Order: sequence, then structure tokens, then C-alpha cells
Amino acid sequence: MRTILFRLIGILEIAGGLYGVGAMLRRLLPLGTTHDSVLALIGLALFGFVLAAGVQLVDGSERGVRMSRWAQLLQLPLIATPVFTYALHCGAFVHIYTTLHLARPWLDSNFGSQGFVLAVAGPSASRIGVNLLALLSWLVLKLR
Repeated sequence: MRTILFRLIGILEIAGGLYGVGAMLRRLLPLGTTHDSVLALIGLALFGFVLAAGVQLVDGSERGVRMSRWAQLLQLPLIATPVFTYALHCGAFVHIYTTLHLARPWLDSNFGSQGFVLAVAGPSASRIGVNLLALLSWLVLKLR
């Protein structure tokens, strides 16, 4: 069972990382503003790290387990405030979040996707949440 779960996590990391690397390269290559290029390079590094972690996890190395734990922790938070915004997901996500002005929980999910948001500004309606799929994957990798 452990092997099957590790391979599933690794496949999602590989697929999301590869898809994310492609998206960041597409965002980087038109050579826009310096700000866009820096964000694309940060995204490229993050998705490259997740891709490498997934490859090593599927290969069965202990280093891949450690890297995948970090990759899942990077995907855990969802922060969208007027001051700072951060979100990352590779392969799939199940976000549970709340808007701070309504204090009502929301659930959002998607499979076969990637996403990266990093900004010094954000939406006027603040949202805070966690990626439940990343949390579950981190627990599986941690509790082996």
C-alpha cells in the first residue's frame, strides 16, 4: 500500500511539475518586465523542484521522500490578502479556505492542474486556507 501511495504522489508531482515548468517557460520567454521574469524564474525553480522530487519518489529513493515532503509543504498554504498572496499546487488540489469577512468555509478542488501565485498585493477580499490533498500527502510521506 505504501508503494502505491508513494507512486501516486510521485506521479502527481511529476505531472504537475512538468506542466508548471512548461507554463513558467511560456511565461518567461516573451521577456516582459523584470517583475514578470523574476516571478517566472521563482515559479520555474519551484515547479522544477517538485518535478525532481516526484521523479526521485517514483524511483524509490529516500532523498525523494524528503524532497517530496518539502514539496507538499510548499503546496500547503493558500494566502490571499491585500498585502501578500501565495499559492502553489502541482497535479491536483483540494483547498478548504475561508474569506475573512464572511467566516464561512469553502471547498474548491481540481485534478490535473498546476498553479502558482506570488504577489506583494492581492484581492480586496482576503482568503486563508490549506490544501487538504497536500496535507494528506505530507502525512502519508511522514508516517510511512
